[in-house]
Amino acid sequence: MDITIHTSVLPQDDPEAALVFYRDTLGFEVRSDVGSGAMRWITVGPAGQPGTSILLAPPAADPGITENERRTVAEMMAKGTYGWILLATQDLDATFEKVQAGDTEVIQEPTLQPYGVRDCAFRDPAGNQIRIQEVR
Repeated sequence: MDITIHTSVLPQDDPEAALVFYRDTLGFEVRSDVGSGAMRWITVGPAGQPGTSILLAPPAADPGITENERRTVAEMMAKGTYGWILLATQDLDATFEKVQAGDTEVIQEPTLQPYGVRDCAFRDPAGNQIRIQEVR
């Protein structure tokens, strides 16, 4: 079998703030931007990796989601417990400084974890946890 990861989905509830974070702060390319207002889907990805993307999607666009489920999703996003993703860099300190300079909420400064990984963590504008691991 030949399977690759093509696109992962993270919720966003403010498309303009999401663009600023993913495009301007993280330096990702905007691959597509469709829809408008609250129903806007933005696909971004790292430069030089056209086969890997993140779809920033309205969190409760599925018509099968109930109002109670919409409220639960909104509450979880507000707490930062709904979506998260792991990214990687070769220079964690430089990456941390750049992301922190973007007025981003820092969850954890670069730290060597007990399990051997050195990483840091931020929240994007929707509350998603963005962990960045150092790979060498």
